[in-house]
Amino acid sequence: MAVLRTLVCLTAIGMFMELAMAANHTVGGASGGWDTSTDLQSWVASQTFAVGDNLIFQYTPNHDVLEVTKADHDSCQTSSPLQTYTDGNTVIPLTSPGKRYFICGTLGHCSQGMQIEIDTLATSTPPSASPSPSSPPSASPSPSSPPSASPAPETSPSPANTPESAPGSPLSPDAPSAESPTLASPPPSSANKSSFRTCLTLGFGLVLMVLLAL
Repeated sequence: MAVLRTLVCLTAIGMFMELAMAANHTVGGASGGWDTSTDLQSWVASQTFAVGDNLIFQYTPNHDVLEVTKADHDSCQTSSPLQTYTDGNTVIPLTSPGKRYFICGTLGHCSQGMQIEIDTLATSTPPSASPSPSSPPSASPSPSSPPSASPAPETSPSPANTPESAPGSPLSPDAPSAESPTLASPPPSSANKSSFRTCLTLGFGLVLMVLLAL
């Protein structure tokens, strides 16, 4: 039941939307009508007709509305209309896309301009603008262009030019230094002296203890 109610609601909403979007087109506009004095062709060119709209003819008793084929429309032929309306306030629903043709059946009125061609569109929504062409991809560098010059490698100084390798140089590791003193044995440190004294004291103490024991 819930699904059925939902479908009914959606259908009703769709119908209401179609009715709300439908437009009523009074032939000839507010300042004209279905007569010989109105420029009906200019009025048609200013309108957009879509499925769901209504075409309204309002006219006096000396006029009528005939829906005809294209050939009868072009030749103002009134002998075999598809539909005939004479009520003075004719409402014709536009239920399907395509072209429909209407003329006045009164003698001579069609040739005086009382004929219109209605082109009904499938929807009243205007077509969306075509997307702009995508920008062309950026040009890749030409294969013939020379590659960027790489920095020249740094040249290390020649061993012959370095001061360390110069013969007789005081910085040369192989040359003896004239100024370096002769290495001598280091003097006894204070720690060694303290150890010597400690041993000497212990020795004397041990000797005294031996003598006292005797």
